Amino acid sequence: MACAAAGAIGLGNLGARPRIYSGASSDGIFKLAAWNTLAWSRSSSILGAAVSFSSRSVSSRRRLSRVVLVEASDQSTGLSDGIICLVIGGGGREHALCYGLQRAASCDGVFCAPGNIGISIAGDATCIADLDVSDSVAVISFCKRWEVGLVVVGPEAPLVAGLVDDLVEAGIPAFGPSASAAALEGSKSFMKDFCDKYKIPTAKYRSFTDPSAAKHYISEQGVPIVVKADGLAAGKGVTVAMSLEEAYEAVDTMLVQGALGSAGGKIVVEEFLDGEEASFFAIVDGHTALPLASAQDHKRVGDGDIGPNTGGMGAYSPAPMVDSRLESLVMDTIILPTVKGMAEEGCKYVGILYAGLMIDKKTGIPKLLEYNVRFGDPECQVLMMRFESDLAKLLLAACKGELKDIEGLKWTKDPALVVVLASSGYPGNYKKGTLIKNLDEAEAAVRGVKVFHAGTDVDSDGHIVAVGGRVLGVTALGKDIAEAQNRAYQAVDVVSWPDGFCRRDIGWRAVARLAEARHRHR
Repeated sequence: MACAAAGAIGLGNLGARPRIYSGASSDGIFKLAAWNTLAWSRSSSILGAAVSFSSRSVSSRRRLSRVVLVEASDQSTGLSDGIICLVIGGGGREHALCYGLQRAASCDGVFCAPGNIGISIAGDATCIADLDVSDSVAVISFCKRWEVGLVVVGPEAPLVAGLVDDLVEAGIPAFGPSASAAALEGSKSFMKDFCDKYKIPTAKYRSFTDPSAAKHYISEQGVPIVVKADGLAAGKGVTVAMSLEEAYEAVDTMLVQGALGSAGGKIVVEEFLDGEEASFFAIVDGHTALPLASAQDHKRVGDGDIGPNTGGMGAYSPAPMVDSRLESLVMDTIILPTVKGMAEEGCKYVGILYAGLMIDKKTGIPKLLEYNVRFGDPECQVLMMRFESDLAKLLLAACKGELKDIEGLKWTKDPALVVVLASSGYPGNYKKGTLIKNLDEAEAAVRGVKVFHAGTDVDSDGHIVAVGGRVLGVTALGKDIAEAQNRAYQAVDVVSWPDGFCRRDIGWRAVARLAEARHRHR
Protein backbone atom coordinates (compact mmCIF):
# COMPACT_ATOMS: atom_id res chain seq x y z
CA MET A 1 0.00 0.00 0.00
CA ALA A 2 1.44 3.35 -1.06
CA CYS A 3 1.89 5.90 1.68
CA ALA A 4 -0.34 8.94 1.90
CA ALA A 5 -0.06 12.22 3.75
CA ALA A 6 -2.59 14.92 4.41
CA GLY A 7 -2.04 17.99 2.29
CA ALA A 8 0.29 16.32 -0.20
CA ILE A 9 0.79 18.58 -3.20
CA GLY A 10 1.64 17.37 -6.69
CA LEU A 11 4.48 18.67 -8.82
CA GLY A 12 2.21 20.82 -10.97
CA ASN A 13 3.99 23.63 -12.76
CA LEU A 14 7.70 22.83 -12.69
CA GLY A 15 8.51 26.34 -13.83
CA ALA A 16 7.77 27.77 -10.39
CA ARG A 17 10.19 27.52 -7.50
CA PRO A 18 9.64 24.28 -5.58
CA ARG A 19 9.32 24.38 -1.85
CA ILE A 20 10.68 21.28 -0.18
CA TYR A 21 9.57 20.31 3.25
CA SER A 22 9.16 17.20 5.32
CA GLY A 23 6.36 15.41 7.07
CA ALA A 24 5.71 11.92 8.34
CA SER A 25 4.00 8.77 7.21
CA SER A 26 3.63 5.38 8.81
CA ASP A 27 3.66 3.43 5.56
CA GLY A 28 6.62 4.56 3.50
CA ILE A 29 8.42 7.44 1.85
CA PHE A 30 7.47 10.00 -0.80
CA LYS A 31 10.49 10.85 -2.86
CA LEU A 32 10.87 13.38 -5.64
CA ALA A 33 12.36 11.91 -8.81
CA ALA A 34 14.04 9.30 -6.75
CA TRP A 35 14.52 5.57 -6.66
CA ASN A 36 11.59 3.40 -7.67
CA THR A 37 10.01 0.86 -5.32
CA LEU A 38 11.30 -2.65 -4.87
CA ALA A 39 13.73 -2.87 -7.74
CA TRP A 40 15.07 0.63 -7.03
CA SER A 41 15.04 1.13 -10.80
CA ARG A 42 15.75 4.53 -12.28
CA SER A 43 12.74 6.78 -12.78
CA SER A 44 11.95 7.43 -16.45
CA SER A 45 12.30 11.16 -15.90
CA ILE A 46 14.24 12.84 -13.14
CA LEU A 47 11.57 15.42 -12.52
CA GLY A 48 8.64 13.46 -13.83
CA ALA A 49 6.81 12.46 -10.66
CA ALA A 50 6.86 12.15 -6.92
CA VAL A 51 7.32 8.46 -6.29
CA SER A 52 5.93 6.74 -3.24
CA PHE A 53 6.74 3.24 -2.13
CA SER A 54 6.33 0.72 0.58
CA SER A 55 7.41 -2.87 1.05
CA ARG A 56 7.67 -5.21 3.97
CA SER A 57 11.46 -5.22 3.80
CA VAL A 58 12.20 -1.56 3.02
CA SER A 59 9.43 0.70 4.24
CA SER A 60 9.24 -1.12 7.57
CA ARG A 61 12.76 0.09 8.18
CA ARG A 62 11.32 3.52 8.95
CA ARG A 63 7.87 3.23 10.47
CA LEU A 64 7.84 7.00 10.79
CA SER A 65 9.62 8.06 7.64
CA ARG A 66 10.60 11.45 6.29
CA VAL A 67 8.31 12.58 3.49
CA VAL A 68 9.69 14.92 0.85
CA LEU A 69 6.99 16.90 -0.94
CA VAL A 70 7.10 19.64 -3.52
CA GLU A 71 4.85 22.65 -3.82
CA ALA A 72 4.84 24.09 -7.30
CA SER A 73 3.23 27.42 -6.51
CA ASP A 74 4.76 30.40 -4.79
CA GLN A 75 1.94 30.65 -2.28
CA SER A 76 3.02 31.00 1.31
CA THR A 77 3.42 27.79 3.30
CA GLY A 78 4.81 29.41 6.41
CA LEU A 79 8.35 28.36 5.51
CA SER A 80 11.30 30.69 5.23
CA ASP A 81 13.23 30.90 1.99
CA GLY A 82 16.16 28.82 3.15
CA ILE A 83 18.89 27.22 1.08
CA ILE A 84 18.21 24.26 -1.17
CA CYS A 85 21.38 22.15 -1.29
CA LEU A 86 22.68 19.57 -3.75
CA VAL A 87 25.32 17.09 -2.61
CA ILE A 88 27.36 15.46 -5.37
CA GLY A 89 28.31 11.84 -4.72
CA GLY A 90 26.86 8.63 -3.39
CA GLY A 91 29.12 7.21 -0.68
CA GLY A 92 29.35 7.26 3.08
CA ARG A 93 30.90 10.73 3.10
CA GLU A 94 28.02 12.10 1.06
CA HIS A 95 25.48 10.40 3.34
CA ALA A 96 27.14 12.15 6.29
CA LEU A 97 27.09 15.51 4.48
CA CYS A 98 23.38 15.09 3.70
CA TYR A 99 22.79 14.24 7.35
CA GLY A 100 24.63 17.39 8.46
CA LEU A 101 22.92 19.67 5.94
CA GLN A 102 19.38 18.49 6.61
CA ARG A 103 19.84 19.37 10.29
CA ALA A 104 20.93 22.94 9.43
CA ALA A 105 18.38 25.62 10.28
CA SER A 106 19.22 27.58 7.12
CA CYS A 107 18.59 24.59 4.84
CA ASP A 108 15.14 24.05 3.29
CA GLY A 109 15.94 20.76 1.57
CA VAL A 110 18.71 18.48 0.36
CA PHE A 111 19.15 16.69 -2.98
CA CYS A 112 21.90 14.11 -3.48
CA ALA A 113 23.10 12.92 -6.88
CA PRO A 114 23.35 10.06 -7.42
CA GLY A 115 22.95 9.25 -3.73
CA ASN A 116 22.24 5.74 -2.47
CA ILE A 117 19.38 3.70 -1.04
CA GLY A 118 20.45 4.30 2.58
CA ILE A 119 20.32 8.08 2.17
CA SER A 120 16.80 7.76 0.76
CA ILE A 121 15.49 5.37 3.40
CA ALA A 122 16.89 7.48 6.23
CA GLY A 123 15.22 10.58 4.80
CA ASP A 124 18.52 12.46 4.84
CA ALA A 125 18.11 13.67 1.23
CA THR A 126 16.12 13.24 -1.96
CA CYS A 127 18.33 11.12 -4.22
CA ILE A 128 18.49 11.91 -7.93
CA ALA A 129 19.75 8.76 -9.61
CA ASP A 130 19.43 9.96 -13.19
CA LEU A 131 21.49 13.12 -12.85
CA ASP A 132 24.86 12.61 -14.57
CA VAL A 133 27.25 14.41 -12.24
CA SER A 134 30.05 14.15 -14.81
CA ASP A 135 27.95 16.35 -17.12
CA SER A 136 28.34 19.93 -15.90
CA VAL A 137 25.61 21.16 -18.25
CA ALA A 138 23.12 18.70 -16.76
CA VAL A 139 24.08 19.62 -13.19
CA ILE A 140 23.78 23.36 -13.94
CA SER A 141 20.39 22.85 -15.59
CA PHE A 142 19.12 20.92 -12.57
CA CYS A 143 20.39 23.59 -10.16
CA LYS A 144 18.73 26.40 -12.09
CA ARG A 145 15.46 24.54 -12.45
CA TRP A 146 15.24 23.87 -8.72
CA GLU A 147 16.95 27.07 -7.57
CA VAL A 148 19.69 25.20 -5.75
CA GLY A 149 21.54 27.71 -3.60
CA LEU A 150 24.54 25.56 -2.64
CA VAL A 151 26.27 22.63 -4.32
CA VAL A 152 28.59 20.55 -2.12
CA VAL A 153 30.94 18.32 -4.10
CA GLY A 154 31.89 15.25 -2.07
CA PRO A 155 34.32 13.10 -4.11
CA GLU A 156 37.67 14.18 -5.48
CA ALA A 157 37.10 13.12 -9.12
CA PRO A 158 34.47 15.79 -9.99
CA LEU A 159 36.64 18.40 -8.29
CA VAL A 160 39.69 17.49 -10.34
CA ALA A 161 37.48 17.41 -13.45
CA GLY A 162 36.44 21.02 -12.87
CA LEU A 163 32.78 20.76 -11.84
CA VAL A 164 33.15 23.61 -9.36
CA ASP A 165 34.70 25.85 -12.05
CA ASP A 166 31.67 25.29 -14.29
CA LEU A 167 29.14 25.86 -11.50
CA VAL A 168 30.80 29.07 -10.32
CA GLU A 169 30.97 30.37 -13.89
CA ALA A 170 27.21 29.74 -14.12
CA GLY A 171 26.65 31.77 -10.96
CA ILE A 172 25.86 28.79 -8.71
CA PRO A 173 27.60 28.73 -5.31
CA ALA A 174 29.69 25.55 -5.15
CA PHE A 175 31.73 24.35 -2.18
CA GLY A 176 35.01 22.84 -3.25
CA PRO A 177 38.24 23.87 -4.97
CA SER A 178 38.72 24.67 -8.62
CA ALA A 179 40.34 22.09 -10.88
CA SER A 180 43.69 23.86 -10.65
CA ALA A 181 43.54 24.03 -6.85
CA ALA A 182 42.39 20.39 -6.66
CA ALA A 183 45.79 19.41 -8.05
CA LEU A 184 46.92 19.38 -4.42
CA GLU A 185 45.26 15.97 -4.30
CA GLY A 186 45.08 15.12 -7.98
CA SER A 187 48.88 15.08 -8.36
CA LYS A 188 51.19 13.92 -5.59
CA SER A 189 54.20 15.38 -7.41
CA PHE A 190 52.48 18.78 -7.67
CA MET A 191 51.77 18.72 -3.95
CA LYS A 192 55.35 17.74 -3.07
CA ASP A 193 56.85 20.39 -5.37
CA PHE A 194 54.46 22.97 -3.89
CA CYS A 195 55.52 22.04 -0.36
CA ASP A 196 59.17 22.30 -1.33
CA LYS A 197 58.64 25.76 -2.84
CA TYR A 198 56.72 27.15 0.14
CA LYS A 199 58.78 25.43 2.86
CA ILE A 200 55.93 23.26 4.15
CA PRO A 201 57.35 20.35 6.19
CA THR A 202 56.98 17.01 4.40
CA ALA A 203 58.95 13.84 3.72
CA LYS A 204 62.00 13.87 1.45
CA TYR A 205 61.02 12.68 -2.03
CA ARG A 206 61.74 12.20 -5.74
CA SER A 207 59.32 11.82 -8.67
CA PHE A 208 59.82 9.24 -11.46
CA THR A 209 58.39 7.99 -14.73
CA ASP A 210 61.35 5.64 -15.42
CA PRO A 211 61.14 2.40 -13.39
CA SER A 212 64.91 1.79 -13.51
CA ALA A 213 65.67 5.25 -12.13
CA ALA A 214 63.06 4.77 -9.40
CA LYS A 215 64.56 1.42 -8.35
CA HIS A 216 68.06 2.88 -8.30
CA TYR A 217 66.90 5.68 -6.00
CA ILE A 218 65.13 3.17 -3.74
CA SER A 219 68.28 1.06 -3.48
CA GLU A 220 70.24 4.16 -2.45
CA GLN A 221 67.69 5.23 0.18
CA GLY A 222 66.96 1.81 1.63
CA VAL A 223 63.80 0.57 3.32
CA PRO A 224 61.26 1.13 4.73
CA ILE A 225 60.22 3.50 1.96
CA VAL A 226 56.94 4.73 0.46
CA VAL A 227 55.87 4.45 -3.19
CA LYS A 228 52.88 6.54 -4.31
CA ALA A 229 50.97 6.82 -7.56
CA ASP A 230 50.96 10.42 -8.72
CA GLY A 231 47.26 10.51 -9.63
CA LEU A 232 43.95 9.55 -8.05
CA ALA A 233 43.80 5.83 -7.29
CA ALA A 234 40.74 5.47 -5.02
CA GLY A 235 42.86 5.00 -1.90
CA LYS A 236 44.90 2.16 -3.44
CA GLY A 237 47.89 4.06 -4.79
CA VAL A 238 50.20 3.95 -1.77
CA THR A 239 52.62 1.17 -0.84
CA VAL A 240 54.57 1.31 2.41
CA ALA A 241 57.39 -1.06 1.46
CA MET A 242 59.25 -2.84 4.24
CA SER A 243 61.61 -4.63 1.82
CA LEU A 244 63.36 -3.75 -1.43
CA GLU A 245 61.44 -6.51 -3.21
CA GLU A 246 58.12 -5.00 -2.10
CA ALA A 247 59.22 -1.53 -3.22
CA TYR A 248 60.40 -2.80 -6.62
CA GLU A 249 57.12 -4.67 -7.07
CA ALA A 250 55.17 -1.47 -6.39
CA VAL A 251 57.24 0.37 -9.00
CA ASP A 252 56.60 -2.35 -11.58
CA THR A 253 52.90 -2.53 -10.78
CA MET A 254 52.47 1.17 -11.45
CA LEU A 255 55.06 2.06 -14.10
CA VAL A 256 55.51 -1.22 -16.01
CA GLN A 257 52.24 -3.13 -15.71
CA GLY A 258 50.10 0.01 -15.62
CA ALA A 259 47.76 -1.52 -13.04
CA LEU A 260 46.53 1.91 -11.93
CA GLY A 261 46.22 3.35 -15.43
CA SER A 262 47.16 6.97 -15.92
CA ALA A 263 47.13 7.53 -12.13
CA GLY A 264 50.26 5.39 -11.89
CA GLY A 265 52.04 6.71 -14.98
CA LYS A 266 54.18 8.80 -12.66
CA ILE A 267 55.18 7.93 -9.12
CA VAL A 268 56.53 9.65 -6.03
CA VAL A 269 59.05 7.82 -3.87
CA GLU A 270 59.41 9.32 -0.42
CA GLU A 271 61.05 8.61 2.89
CA PHE A 272 59.21 6.62 5.52
CA LEU A 273 58.19 8.78 8.46
CA ASP A 274 57.94 7.14 11.87
CA GLY A 275 55.28 8.41 14.25
CA GLU A 276 51.54 8.61 14.67
CA GLU A 277 49.15 9.71 11.94
CA ALA A 278 46.38 12.25 12.38
CA SER A 279 43.84 13.86 10.09
CA PHE A 280 43.57 17.64 10.27
CA PHE A 281 40.71 19.52 8.61
CA ALA A 282 40.38 23.22 7.83
CA ILE A 283 37.72 25.08 5.90
CA VAL A 284 39.08 27.74 3.54
CA ASP A 285 37.49 30.63 1.62
CA GLY A 286 40.52 31.63 -0.42
CA HIS A 287 42.02 33.85 2.29
CA THR A 288 40.73 32.79 5.70
CA ALA A 289 41.12 29.29 7.14
CA LEU A 290 39.26 27.93 10.16
CA PRO A 291 40.31 24.67 11.83
CA LEU A 292 37.65 22.00 12.22
CA ALA A 293 37.63 19.20 14.76
CA SER A 294 40.47 16.70 14.49
CA ALA A 295 40.08 13.05 13.57
CA GLN A 296 42.21 9.95 13.18
CA ASP A 297 41.57 7.12 10.76
CA HIS A 298 42.76 3.55 10.27
CA LYS A 299 43.99 2.90 6.74
CA ARG A 300 45.29 -0.67 7.02
CA VAL A 301 42.78 -3.45 6.48
CA GLY A 302 43.76 -5.61 9.46
CA ASP A 303 43.67 -5.33 13.24
CA GLY A 304 46.88 -3.89 14.66
CA ASP A 305 47.28 -1.74 11.54
CA ILE A 306 48.57 -4.55 9.35
CA GLY A 307 47.83 -5.54 5.77
CA PRO A 308 47.30 -3.42 2.66
CA ASN A 309 46.11 0.15 2.69
CA THR A 310 42.43 0.85 2.11
CA GLY A 311 40.22 3.89 1.72
CA GLY A 312 39.76 3.74 5.50
CA MET A 313 38.42 1.05 7.85
CA GLY A 314 37.32 3.37 10.63
CA ALA A 315 37.97 6.69 12.34
CA TYR A 316 37.35 8.66 15.49
CA SER A 317 37.13 12.28 16.56
CA PRO A 318 38.69 14.12 18.26
CA ALA A 319 42.23 12.79 17.90
CA PRO A 320 43.66 13.01 21.46
CA MET A 321 47.12 13.89 20.21
CA VAL A 322 45.90 17.02 18.38
CA ASP A 323 45.81 19.48 21.27
CA SER A 324 45.63 23.28 21.05
CA ARG A 325 49.43 23.56 20.76
CA LEU A 326 49.59 21.13 17.86
CA GLU A 327 46.55 22.72 16.19
CA SER A 328 48.29 26.13 16.24
CA LEU A 329 51.49 24.58 14.92
CA VAL A 330 49.69 22.86 12.03
CA MET A 331 47.81 26.02 11.14
CA ASP A 332 50.97 28.17 11.20
CA THR A 333 53.37 25.80 9.41
CA ILE A 334 51.12 23.85 7.03
CA ILE A 335 47.57 25.18 6.47
CA LEU A 336 48.09 28.96 6.30
CA PRO A 337 51.26 28.72 4.14
CA THR A 338 49.26 26.49 1.78
CA VAL A 339 46.39 28.98 1.53
CA LYS A 340 48.80 31.85 0.93
CA GLY A 341 50.90 29.86 -1.53
CA MET A 342 47.92 28.73 -3.60
CA ALA A 343 46.76 32.34 -3.88
CA GLU A 344 50.23 33.35 -5.03
CA GLU A 345 50.16 30.55 -7.61
CA GLY A 346 46.95 32.03 -9.03
CA CYS A 347 44.66 29.21 -7.91
CA LYS A 348 42.89 30.52 -4.83
CA TYR A 349 41.76 27.65 -2.64
CA VAL A 350 38.12 27.36 -1.52
CA GLY A 351 36.87 24.24 0.23
CA ILE A 352 38.13 21.69 2.72
CA LEU A 353 41.84 21.18 3.20
CA TYR A 354 42.30 17.72 4.66
CA ALA A 355 45.89 17.31 5.75
CA GLY A 356 47.15 13.81 6.42
CA LEU A 357 49.82 14.33 9.06
CA MET A 358 52.58 12.32 10.62
CA ILE A 359 53.51 13.46 14.10
CA ASP A 360 57.19 12.67 14.55
CA LYS A 361 57.68 10.17 17.36
CA LYS A 362 60.79 11.89 18.74
CA THR A 363 60.18 15.61 18.18
CA GLY A 364 56.38 15.88 18.07
CA ILE A 365 56.72 18.01 14.92
CA PRO A 366 53.92 17.51 12.36
CA LYS A 367 54.84 16.76 8.74
CA LEU A 368 52.45 16.69 5.79
CA LEU A 369 51.97 13.22 4.29
CA GLU A 370 49.35 14.23 1.73
CA TYR A 371 46.54 16.64 1.00
CA ASN A 372 42.98 15.71 0.20
CA VAL A 373 40.79 18.44 -1.21
CA ARG A 374 37.50 17.27 0.35
CA PHE A 375 36.16 15.76 3.53
CA GLY A 376 37.72 12.40 4.31
CA ASP A 377 35.79 9.15 4.23
CA PRO A 378 35.18 7.84 6.89
CA GLU A 379 36.37 10.90 8.86
CA CYS A 380 33.41 12.95 7.59
CA GLN A 381 31.04 10.56 9.35
CA VAL A 382 32.48 11.25 12.80
CA LEU A 383 32.79 14.99 12.14
CA MET A 384 29.15 15.31 11.09
CA MET A 385 28.03 13.36 14.17
CA ARG A 386 29.82 15.93 16.37
CA PHE A 387 29.09 19.13 14.40
CA GLU A 388 26.44 21.35 16.02
CA SER A 389 26.67 24.62 14.03
CA ASP A 390 24.72 25.35 10.85
CA LEU A 391 26.60 23.42 8.14
CA ALA A 392 24.84 25.02 5.17
CA LYS A 393 25.55 28.51 6.50
CA LEU A 394 29.22 27.65 7.08
CA LEU A 395 29.82 26.16 3.62
CA LEU A 396 28.01 29.01 1.88
CA ALA A 397 30.11 31.55 3.81
CA ALA A 398 33.24 29.83 2.49
CA CYS A 399 31.91 30.06 -1.07
CA LYS A 400 31.33 33.80 -0.61
CA GLY A 401 34.70 34.52 1.04
CA GLU A 402 33.01 35.39 4.34
CA LEU A 403 34.57 32.98 6.84
CA LYS A 404 35.98 35.93 8.75
CA ASP A 405 32.39 36.72 9.79
CA ILE A 406 31.75 33.22 11.18
CA GLU A 407 31.82 33.06 14.95
CA GLY A 408 33.11 30.04 16.83
CA LEU A 409 32.03 26.65 15.49
CA LYS A 410 30.14 24.39 17.87
CA TRP A 411 30.99 20.74 18.41
CA THR A 412 29.57 18.29 20.89
CA LYS A 413 32.15 17.36 23.52
CA ASP A 414 31.21 13.70 23.07
CA PRO A 415 33.71 11.78 20.93
CA ALA A 416 32.48 9.88 17.87
CA LEU A 417 33.80 6.64 16.37
CA VAL A 418 32.92 4.90 13.10
CA VAL A 419 33.53 1.26 12.21
CA VAL A 420 33.50 0.49 8.49
CA LEU A 421 31.86 -2.76 7.41
CA ALA A 422 33.39 -4.00 4.17
CA SER A 423 32.76 -6.84 1.74
CA SER A 424 34.90 -9.92 2.33
CA GLY A 425 37.94 -9.74 0.08
CA TYR A 426 38.23 -5.94 0.16
CA PRO A 427 40.51 -4.18 -0.80
CA GLY A 428 40.92 -6.97 -3.34
CA ASN A 429 38.16 -8.70 -5.27
CA TYR A 430 34.83 -9.12 -3.50
CA LYS A 431 31.39 -10.50 -4.22
CA LYS A 432 28.48 -8.15 -4.90
CA GLY A 433 24.82 -8.60 -4.08
CA THR A 434 25.25 -10.19 -0.65
CA LEU A 435 22.33 -9.76 1.76
CA ILE A 436 22.51 -7.42 4.77
CA LYS A 437 19.94 -7.60 7.58
CA ASN A 438 19.10 -5.92 10.90
CA LEU A 439 20.23 -2.38 10.05
CA ASP A 440 17.21 -0.82 11.73
CA GLU A 441 17.74 -3.03 14.75
CA ALA A 442 21.39 -1.94 14.96
CA GLU A 443 20.43 1.73 15.22
CA ALA A 444 17.56 1.06 17.62
CA ALA A 445 19.48 -1.27 19.91
CA VAL A 446 22.19 1.17 20.93
CA ARG A 447 21.83 4.81 21.92
CA GLY A 448 23.75 7.41 19.90
CA VAL A 449 24.27 5.24 16.80
CA LYS A 450 23.84 6.23 13.15
CA VAL A 451 24.47 3.88 10.22
CA PHE A 452 25.81 5.66 7.14
CA HIS A 453 25.49 3.85 3.80
CA ALA A 454 28.30 3.78 1.26
CA GLY A 455 27.90 0.75 -0.99
CA THR A 456 24.35 -0.55 -0.68
CA ASP A 457 21.48 -1.21 -3.06
CA VAL A 458 18.23 -3.21 -2.94
CA ASP A 459 17.58 -6.45 -4.77
CA SER A 460 14.44 -7.40 -6.66
CA ASP A 461 12.73 -8.37 -3.40
CA GLY A 462 13.50 -5.06 -1.74
CA HIS A 463 16.24 -6.41 0.53
CA ILE A 464 19.36 -4.38 1.29
CA VAL A 465 22.43 -5.82 -0.43
CA ALA A 466 26.11 -4.88 -0.64
CA VAL A 467 27.42 -3.57 -3.96
CA GLY A 468 30.72 -1.97 -2.94
CA GLY A 469 33.95 -2.61 -1.08
CA ARG A 470 33.35 -0.35 1.88
CA VAL A 471 29.62 -0.69 2.47
CA LEU A 472 28.49 0.72 5.83
CA GLY A 473 29.81 3.11 8.47
CA VAL A 474 28.41 2.26 11.90
CA THR A 475 28.97 5.46 13.86
CA ALA A 476 28.44 6.16 17.55
CA LEU A 477 28.77 8.99 20.07
CA GLY A 478 29.78 8.40 23.68
CA LYS A 479 30.71 10.32 26.80
CA ASP A 480 34.30 9.25 26.10
CA ILE A 481 36.07 7.38 23.32
CA ALA A 482 35.77 4.03 25.12
CA GLU A 483 31.99 4.36 25.31
CA ALA A 484 31.78 5.46 21.66
CA GLN A 485 33.85 2.42 20.67
CA ASN A 486 31.72 0.08 22.77
CA ARG A 487 28.48 1.44 21.34
CA ALA A 488 29.71 1.20 17.76
CA TYR A 489 30.73 -2.44 18.15
CA GLN A 490 27.50 -3.30 19.96
CA ALA A 491 25.62 -2.00 16.93
CA VAL A 492 27.99 -3.77 14.52
CA ASP A 493 27.25 -7.06 16.24
CA VAL A 494 23.52 -6.59 15.66
CA VAL A 495 24.03 -6.30 11.89
CA SER A 496 23.63 -9.65 10.12
CA TRP A 497 25.98 -9.86 7.15
CA PRO A 498 27.91 -13.15 6.81
CA ASP A 499 29.75 -11.88 3.74
CA GLY A 500 31.10 -8.73 5.43
CA PHE A 501 33.90 -8.00 7.87
CA CYS A 502 35.35 -5.17 9.94
CA ARG A 503 38.34 -4.40 12.08
CA ARG A 504 37.71 -5.01 15.77
CA ASP A 505 40.20 -2.47 17.13
CA ILE A 506 39.12 0.92 15.72
CA GLY A 507 40.16 3.63 18.17
CA TRP A 508 42.63 1.44 20.05
CA ARG A 509 45.24 4.18 20.47
CA ALA A 510 42.73 6.67 21.89
CA VAL A 511 41.20 4.06 24.19
CA ALA A 512 44.67 3.11 25.44
CA ARG A 513 45.48 6.78 26.12
CA LEU A 514 42.23 7.14 28.05
CA ALA A 515 43.00 4.05 30.14
CA GLU A 516 46.51 5.38 30.85
CA ALA A 517 45.15 8.75 31.93
CA ARG A 518 42.62 7.12 34.25
CA HIS A 519 45.34 4.92 35.75
CA ARG A 520 47.58 7.94 36.44
CA HIS A 521 44.77 9.76 38.24
CA ARG A 522 43.84 6.91 40.55
